[in-house]
Amino acid sequence: MTRLQGPESGQEKRLTDMIHLYEKDILRLCYMYLHDADLARDAVQDTFLKAYTHLNRQQEPGKEKSWLVSIAVNTCRDYLRSPWVRHINRFVQPDDLPVAVSPPSEDRMVLTAAIMNLPQKYAEVIILRYVQGLDLRETAEALHITPSAVSRRCKKACQKLKKELEGDEISNDGN
Repeated sequence: MTRLQGPESGQEKRLTDMIHLYEKDILRLCYMYLHDADLARDAVQDTFLKAYTHLNRQQEPGKEKSWLVSIAVNTCRDYLRSPWVRHINRFVQPDDLPVAVSPPSEDRMVLTAAIMNLPQKYAEVIILRYVQGLDLRETAEALHITPSAVSRRCKKACQKLKKELEGDEISNDGN
């Protein structure tokens, strides 16, 4: 078992700084994964608890966000594998997403819904690359896959999104 350091070690301040900087991004990521606000908040707490217990492992400045994202992704995957979560209705409407600073446009809500309808392996690369703003290498590290796999998934996800969004436009024009 890892021994937690006291406040004199600076770990608490470092964690507090990370929470202030990345909590909203991690919450948004967890919500997009789990489709449930309460589970997402629990996952965020678990993410920061895991980060705190392993803070001594993260030594590279500037890589804290990708390290936290990796922990959050793994935490969400663990939640999705749990028997409890499998029995919850996790169908989410864009209106259920956490409130943004400014109200989202209708196009943004349609895009968010389309991303959430993608298979998980495609949705996660889109969320990490374009919503969270991670680069190719950071996304690969967070998902424990190669950068070329991230590129392939991004390309395939974009094709699926384009097909779905163009299909919506065709069906809307036909009405």
